[in-house]
Amino acid sequence: MQRLGEFLKNRRDRITPAAVGLRTYGTPRRVPGLRREELAQLAGVSTGYYTRLEQGQAETASEQVLDAVARVLRLDEIETAHLHNLARQPANPGLSEPPEETPHPRVLALLDSLGDATPAIVLGRRGDVLAWNHSGHMLIAEHVAFDSPRDPARRPSIPRMFFLDPLTRDLYRNWDELAPVHVAYLRLTAGRYPTDARLARLIGELSMRSDEFATMWATGDVVDCTVGDMRLRHPTIGAASVAYQVWLQPDSPDHRLEIYTPNDPSSADALRILTQQSLQAEGTLPLRPR
Repeated sequence: MQRLGEFLKNRRDRITPAAVGLRTYGTPRRVPGLRREELAQLAGVSTGYYTRLEQGQAETASEQVLDAVARVLRLDEIETAHLHNLARQPANPGLSEPPEETPHPRVLALLDSLGDATPAIVLGRRGDVLAWNHSGHMLIAEHVAFDSPRDPARRPSIPRMFFLDPLTRDLYRNWDELAPVHVAYLRLTAGRYPTDARLARLIGELSMRSDEFATMWATGDVVDCTVGDMRLRHPTIGAASVAYQVWLQPDSPDHRLEIYTPNDPSSADALRILTQQSLQAEGTLPLRPR
């Protein structure tokens, strides 16, 4: 997980004085980015107040102050939202076990409506697969049991698969582009849910078992994973370029329906082959929790 001060210092180190119009007159500097007093001056707050903020001692920071700091640090919309999430956390948030995730009936109805013509999966807040149709299963995890999302203890975890499963890693020709996005989205989720014990265990496990995850986590990056491209090296359909996009439901904002569409004619042909094979699988209805 991450605390407010850690995020602020990480971003402060990235902003050079020149980037915000400060002159240093060639004098040596002990910090790579802005000093605390420089950031405080640019944000219009006292150095003491900003120092307390970075040390996690300013529990009453206003939205205006946070927005001013975000502007100086040149945070984008998602990073600014993350900053506000961190500022709202208690000083020492305790962890608790969240309830099992169950996808909303409207999300499942939308998944049903897609049939198998369009590969799709339903993801929980921590990247667990809560449901999928046959073509979605075959596209991203055909080596995993189709019925595994039914059992919370067996649900495939996309972050775990990305960093700990060699078959999943081999599937993505652009793994180096996609992996940091998964890490940055986990950090965004951790800011939203600082007391989620399962999320904390997932991050701890990946940090211990994957040096690459630990390195990416240390960057402090946050993104909202909504659209992108996957360049696949699929064991069944071969090379394919597929776009993913996420649909959100207001009734269950933690749950994401991710659908996959082809980027070019050859990839469209490959997905049609995958759909035909998925229709031949035992049963053709999307898997949903019992």
